Order: sequence, then structure tokens, then C-alpha cells
Amino acid sequence: MLAVGAAGAIAGCAIKGPPAASDIQREALAGMTLPHDWKGTVAPAQPVADQWLDSFNDPVLFALVEEAVAHNVDLRIAAARVEQAAGYVKLAGATLYPAVGVLAHGGGKSGGDGGLQGIFLTASLELDVWGRVRYGQAAAQAQFASADADYAYARQSLAAGVAKSYFLAIEASLQRSIAQDVLRASDELLRLVSERLRIGVGDEQAVAEARANLGGYRDTLRQIEYSRDQALRALELLVGRYPAAEIAVAQQLASMPSPVPVGLPSELLERRPDVIAAERRVAAAFDRVQEAKAAQLPRISLTAGGSNVSSELFVLKDHSNPVWSLGANLIAPLYQGGALRAQVDIRTAEQKQAVAEYARAAQRAFSDVEGALSAEAALRDREAILAENIGFNQRALELAQVQYKVGKVDLRVVEQRQLALYGSRTSRLQVQSERLAQRVNLHLALGGGFENPSRAAAR
Repeated sequence: MLAVGAAGAIAGCAIKGPPAASDIQREALAGMTLPHDWKGTVAPAQPVADQWLDSFNDPVLFALVEEAVAHNVDLRIAAARVEQAAGYVKLAGATLYPAVGVLAHGGGKSGGDGGLQGIFLTASLELDVWGRVRYGQAAAQAQFASADADYAYARQSLAAGVAKSYFLAIEASLQRSIAQDVLRASDELLRLVSERLRIGVGDEQAVAEARANLGGYRDTLRQIEYSRDQALRALELLVGRYPAAEIAVAQQLASMPSPVPVGLPSELLERRPDVIAAERRVAAAFDRVQEAKAAQLPRISLTAGGSNVSSELFVLKDHSNPVWSLGANLIAPLYQGGALRAQVDIRTAEQKQAVAEYARAAQRAFSDVEGALSAEAALRDREAILAENIGFNQRALELAQVQYKVGKVDLRVVEQRQLALYGSRTSRLQVQSERLAQRVNLHLALGGGFENPSRAAAR
């Protein structure tokens, strides 16, 4: 009977839906005009593709990302937030159903049986005439959708973080190899100047300078080894391992994948999980405002109860059992010192904040894409320049070494050419690693997924 009466009352008062995503965009980004295409690229704007992890074709990287998804602590925290939000959805909707309780009582007398025995059954249901409970439930559902989108973005960010840390660890290992090459060359140069001094065509200053340079390169190598260990430890923490700097990585950086489709700026806000999460928080804030407004109106509840009481100790006046009762309650807020109005004002301000935070997330998304595209173009050009420069420096070093052997130049010229070659090789390796990292940043900025559906299904 309670459910039938409630259904009729609730059906007469439909609740308002939150603003559409397009309306939120117009309000939040009122001062921004979106271009038709991205400014940082001239490539055709084809739909964004998922499975970006496959483009690097590195099984070791695949395995590390899967390990991180399974064991990363931050991701487990995000997953727990989703579970909490799901629980709040159930909690918010519980008031839409009747609350039923039972009370049983039994008593006795001294020296024998009897006493007072009874059972009392009560049921109550608030008629959500103004939609207060349903707005609360809708807000909880929107908050759950926001937490779920945040979790999806956390997964993508984790995969991107593992990939970038992986490339950085490989780069550190390769930088160590370059430093070792330079150290060997410097050691050979010391041997050469020492031999020249022995045969009487050199001087002690050249030997001292060669030894000083060798010591400097040893210090550089030690710094690089330390940086490599730190990069390995950072990667181990991401995947949930003990930071022992023992994790295995590839011997070479992955080849740069081919350019990726980037879609249109107007499509980005509908695809990036963090922006979707911000949009759902606006919807939740809207529902909270409506909930607060409905709380200013009277609350109507239906009640029902039944009891059955018996006693061998007392003579009951009414022996008619069981007893049933039906009723209704009306609670109308008359004066609460402005608390209800203040609650509406607070919720309205929270909605304004949610809209502003959505605008911030949208602007950050656009900036992330344009920044990654611009960086990728600049790094591509730089790698070509540095590759050519390595060849020039290598040739200049070879000529300087010949001239030094015949006595046409002093040791400082050879050392300068050697340092220039070392710098250009180091810079090129840094650019190669950064290109891969920026490609990962681009995939993350575009909101593309990293998982391969067939591989995920196989697990």
C-alpha cells in the first residue's frame, strides 16, 4: 500500500535534468573560439585511434604497463574511490524505498513463566513529491560517473608515466655508454700525451690537462650512473616493485612511430576522461542545488504499523490482536534562521566552481594537445640537425687528432673537438628520448586508450 501511494505521488513531480554537455561548454568557454583544426599540425584530422601502446612494438613495455595496472598503489586508491562512489549511489537511493523495522519484547515473572510478550512492526516511506531524494540520487550517480572517468584517466596517465619512465631509463643506459666511450677516448689521449712526453716531444702541462680531463669524465660517468639508478627506481615504484634499480629495460630506444591521427579540437572535450569527469561534477553540482531547493518544501511521509501483545501476568484491557495502524506525517520547515536558504546559496556557489573547474580542465586539454604537437615538430627538426652535426664533429675530431700527432695543434684543440662530439651525441639521444615521451604525451592529451582489446580479453 505504501509503494502504491508513493508511486502516484512521485509520478506527478518529474525532476529536472542537468544541463547538456554542449551547454556547459558554451557557458564555461564563453570567451574561447575553437579553431577548426589544431594549430600545431598540418596532418589531416582523422579520428583518434586507441591502442597507442602497440605503436612502440616493445613487449617489455607491454608487460611493465600491465604490471603497473595490477599493482600501482595510486591506481588502487582511484579504484577504491570508484567503489565508494558506487556505495553512495545505493545510499542516496535507499530513501526511495520503505523503511521497515521490527521490535520484539519478552518478559517474565519471578518464580514462573508468563510476563509480557509482544511484537511490533513499523514501516515508513517519505513521498518524494518535490524530488529532493531523487536529486540526491542523481547527484550521487553523477559523482560516480565522475569518479569512474577519473579512474579511466588515472589508468591512462599511469600507462603514459610507465612508458616515459621506461624511455628515460633506456636513455640513461645509453648515456652511460656514450660517457664510457668518451672516457676511453680520454684515457687513450692521456696515454698519447704521456708517450710524447717520454720521447721528448711533449710537455708536462699537456699531461696534467689530459689527466684533469680524464678525472672530469669519470665524474660525469658517475653522475650518469646515479641518474640511471634513479630512473630505474622510479620505474620500479610505478609498477609496484621494490626500488632496487634492478629492473630490466631494452638496450635501445624504440623507433619513432608514424604520425598519429589527432581528430578535431571540438571533439576533444567529449573524449578526454578528465574533462568528462569535470562535466559530470557540474551535473552533480546542479543536482545538489535542486536538492537544496527541494529541502525548503514540506516533507510528506506515510507510516504503517502493526502489533500483537499478550501477557499471562497482566490482564489486558483489549484482547483484540493483532492491531494495525496507518497514518501520514507532514513536516514543513517554518523558520531555521536562514539555514536552508544558505544551503541553496552554498550549493549554487559550488556549481559555479564546478563550471570554472570544467573550463580549467578544458583549457588544459587544449594546451596539452597543442604543446605536444608543437614539441613533436620541433624535436623532429632538432634530431635531423643534430644527426648532421654529429657527422661534422666526428670528422673535425679525426682531423684534429691527425694534426696533433704531427705537432700542428696542441692538446686543447683535440679536447675541444672531443667535447663537441660528446655534446652532440648526448643531445641527439636526449632528443630521441624526448620525442618518444612527447608522443606519449600526445596520446594522453588526445584521450586515446592504450589497451589492446584482444590482449585484454586474453587475460
